[in-house]
Amino acid sequence: MNEDRVNGLEPGVLSGQGDPAQASLSAGPEQTVSGASTSSLSSPVGVHERRPGFTARAAGIVGVAALVVVGSIVGAAALSSASSSPRSTNLKAVLTTSHDASTASPPTITVTGSGVVEGTPDTATFDVGVVTTSPTAVEALEQNNAQVATLEQSLEQSGVQLKDMQTSYLNLSANTNSKGKVRNFTAEDDLSVTMNDLSNLGQALDAAVTATGNGVTLSGISFSISNQSALLASARAQAMQAANTEATQVAAGGGLTLGPIVSITDQENAGQYVYYNLNAAAPVATGVPVQAGQQQISVQVTVVYQLVASS
Repeated sequence: MNEDRVNGLEPGVLSGQGDPAQASLSAGPEQTVSGASTSSLSSPVGVHERRPGFTARAAGIVGVAALVVVGSIVGAAALSSASSSPRSTNLKAVLTTSHDASTASPPTITVTGSGVVEGTPDTATFDVGVVTTSPTAVEALEQNNAQVATLEQSLEQSGVQLKDMQTSYLNLSANTNSKGKVRNFTAEDDLSVTMNDLSNLGQALDAAVTATGNGVTLSGISFSISNQSALLASARAQAMQAANTEATQVAAGGGLTLGPIVSITDQENAGQYVYYNLNAAAPVATGVPVQAGQQQISVQVTVVYQLVASS
């Protein structure tokens, strides 16, 4: 009896006098709950049972944070070292130079110059033709054909070659009265003629009118210079000189000087006439009085120059 009593009570007594951890394990759930603070500090087993995985996660978070801090410090040191090295300095200089070269462009100036020269025309172009009217279309056309042939022969005799005659207009039409009834037919044939000998121009026109009679038509006379190469070269030289003079003056006003030419745009203009009196040097035609006058050849250039600082 005493042994049973002792055996029943002894564990409690022994636990009170022995290891506190052992007492905590033997006490059961109620003691563990009532002594939560003491158990969490003294018994890892109690903490592990109430908050599983907490210690592992906390340790992981702290480790990651430490790695981030250490990585930031190491990276900053590496960048500082790289920026102070000669290779990094050279790379920065190259990048800066490339950027400046791609974005910067030299200043320019755009000017326009004109050159005008005069020359004496040596070629004349005019239209001459024949109009015939007959009761029938066939008769009107036949008569017209005959008179045009006579006209061509007259022009050839005046020095005009067949290759310089070109049909420019040909027409056959019916003429009606107020009631719409056909009265007769009219045929017209015009030639575009080029003459290279202006000294014989007036005589050629006089002979053409005489050969064809009252049915002749004459219109559209104009003059030109057959070879304008020398005149154009002179006009261009004047235009370029004028452009250079203007650009030089403007650049000097800004404290700069002209650099190389960037671009040139050339525009030609011919066909302006200046008529003068009989005492001028142009040839005077005999027969029909015709004055060839003089023709102006003009050139306009637009030039773009680079500008550089004055030395």
